[in-house]
Amino acid sequence: MDLRALHRVSAVEAARGIREGVFTSLELVQACLARVREVDGAVQAWAFLDAEHALDQARAADELRMSGQPVGALHGVPVGIKDIIDTADMPTENGSVLHAGRTPSRDASVVSLLRAAGAVIMGKTVTTEFATRTPGKTRNPHDPAHTPGGSSSGSAAAVAASMVPLALGSQTTGSTIRPASYCGVYGLKPTHGLIPRHGMFRLSRTLDHVGLFARTIEDIALLLEELAAHDERDPDSRPRARTPYRAVAAGEPPLAPMFAFVKSSLWDRVDADAREAFAELVADLGDRVEEVELVTPTDEVLAWQRAIGGAEIAINLGREWDKGRDKLSPALRARIEHGREVRAMDYLRALGRIPELNLSLTEMFEQRYDAILTPAAFGTAPKGLESTGDPAFCALWTLCGVPALSVPLMQGANGLPLGVQLVGARHRDGQLLRTACWLVAHLSSDR
Repeated sequence: MDLRALHRVSAVEAARGIREGVFTSLELVQACLARVREVDGAVQAWAFLDAEHALDQARAADELRMSGQPVGALHGVPVGIKDIIDTADMPTENGSVLHAGRTPSRDASVVSLLRAAGAVIMGKTVTTEFATRTPGKTRNPHDPAHTPGGSSSGSAAAVAASMVPLALGSQTTGSTIRPASYCGVYGLKPTHGLIPRHGMFRLSRTLDHVGLFARTIEDIALLLEELAAHDERDPDSRPRARTPYRAVAAGEPPLAPMFAFVKSSLWDRVDADAREAFAELVADLGDRVEEVELVTPTDEVLAWQRAIGGAEIAINLGREWDKGRDKLSPALRARIEHGREVRAMDYLRALGRIPELNLSLTEMFEQRYDAILTPAAFGTAPKGLESTGDPAFCALWTLCGVPALSVPLMQGANGLPLGVQLVGARHRDGQLLRTACWLVAHLSSDR
């Protein structure tokens, strides 16, 4: 194997190669670090990266494997961690000067699970300010004049630029799906509560999810398999039987999947080239897709999402507001001010609509459809670094806590990636990945 191209291997290939002695974790991490030196000057995906610490972890992984002891499913594989997820051996600054120099004493749940699986924690990837809207320094790896999206900008960009095969992000509105679409990688927002969030900076208990980034569906399934767990410190985590997500995703569907194409009232704002690309996709799917109009208007859903997110963000950033509001961005100050004005009645009414929305979605999935097909964003990554793009196409699925996956299937007229968002039923994350595999294979066979 050409070790100079080792940074391009998938996580599944990397774990297998290390386990079978084809190459070492040290060689893989060295290749990834060389890739960082080559491209990160332009991309700027990392908030913290200590090369020697990453290499020390790789050496320890190799020593453990050579000792003959059992190794985990991600043994020796480097993973990037969004800088709102606590790591005991490196800073977690949450994208804000207010938390500069903050070094947690304990790992977040997901970091502990990664270490137990043998992963090398490569470093911390750039987040927007407190995982909200104000951009960090990261640029789109396909064209540095364009945004990578947010708030998980560094994680999406690091995976897209082959600096690591896997990375963790988060999503409170569209912070995984949108950057995955803009950067041309797979991004999964799993079912709410499936992956524990203890040790991740809390914006909104109702809306926060851990997000996963990879360059293959199989890698997403592998990562999900290791991170889906119960943790009583996350109030929305529940004990569940272990699911073999890789096997489920790789399985043949009993019937060819049926898709519900959802445009919503936002469709008129979608870029012309994106509308054309979706028209071609729908034509390719033929009788396997039907256009469906949701009963609940999008404007109402967005209002409920803003009420819940605004109020909870205002509470969770209360200390920062009281002690350092002058160091918050104008956009975040405005968001907190809005949240502080949300009435209890409006907040509780919005919370009460979530079960109703989920019931209507469950009926859709049980009666006819395997997945909803809808845009991940309004188009390709916008030019300029002042904005991370509009997350409105992700709001409903985040509010309902259903699994959503950005699939890098298309390109815009400018040559930049354009993701397709697939949405599945709650707790059917494996079936959603299986449906995505079918869609990718179906389109590949047609071309």
